[in-house]
Amino acid sequence: MTRTSSLMLLTVAVALLLAALPLVLPPFYVRVGQLMLYSAGLGVAWAILGGFAGYASFGHAAFIGVGAFSAGLVETRLGGVPPALLLPIGIVVGGACCGVLSAVIAYPLLRLRGTFFAIAMLGVSNVCAELTNNVDFFEGSLGLTFPTVVPASLDPAIFFYELFLVAGLVVLLIAWKIRDSRFGAGLLSIREDEDTARMLGVPTERYKRTAFVISAILTGIMGVIYGHSLGYITTDSVYRNDTNLNLIVYSLLGGMGTLFGPVIGAFLLVFITQVILGRLLDFHLFATGLLLAFLVLAAPGGVIGLVRGWRQRRKRTGAVPAE
Repeated sequence: MTRTSSLMLLTVAVALLLAALPLVLPPFYVRVGQLMLYSAGLGVAWAILGGFAGYASFGHAAFIGVGAFSAGLVETRLGGVPPALLLPIGIVVGGACCGVLSAVIAYPLLRLRGTFFAIAMLGVSNVCAELTNNVDFFEGSLGLTFPTVVPASLDPAIFFYELFLVAGLVVLLIAWKIRDSRFGAGLLSIREDEDTARMLGVPTERYKRTAFVISAILTGIMGVIYGHSLGYITTDSVYRNDTNLNLIVYSLLGGMGTLFGPVIGAFLLVFITQVILGRLLDFHLFATGLLLAFLVLAAPGGVIGLVRGWRQRRKRTGAVPAE
């Protein structure tokens, strides 16, 4: 059995285990599980651009907000549509709006690199937040209530837990296919040395724009589901600067540029902040920042980097004959 097949079987087994957990977990931990799965989906979507291509965005919360508000505005204005169809319609609308927005801003923004691109994306996020908050049409200051889409026979917490799981798996599968494709190899070459990649014939501009649009669409879809899980959103609840920071931290903790790194990082950070440090309200931000600084300094390659280093050391030790 190949390494890819083994990894896929392990992924399926973990997914089945996660799907069964809400049946035995207390309500609080079901909500924590929702946040873990939502964060993992966002982290993988961010990594398609920030991890694979090396274009770290500080403003991906823009697509969460655009996806959530565009879906909510359309759904609340659709009279007579069965509730079962509202969520799929919202996902299509939210993803499409994020795709259009990202396609429009991709050309000017992706001409920037490094810190300049990151700061420009933060500016986009802040502009979208201000427009949503100050233009009456978007209802960002008053708040937007989503229509009910959960069947009466189902527990809403478990419904959205399973929905986040399915959405996260779809995002992971898309990222997996991208990484193992020629397109993914081109993105990795851009991350290592964009100028050299262009000289070798890689269509860098097209690859960057494509990765940007895919990342934005997937982020927007996760934002639509998140908005429904909250039921009521305001500008502050979806355009969050801490989310912009967390998306980078997920990859740093798990392993920047890796496929499963953002998943591991998201699970780890949410567990630390919500379960371990959740009761330390006055000490919460300081303790979280201190812990993250320690983890990043102790493991620059993230959790996956630590595991790889440990395996390499074992191989070297095993290769040395005992005296």
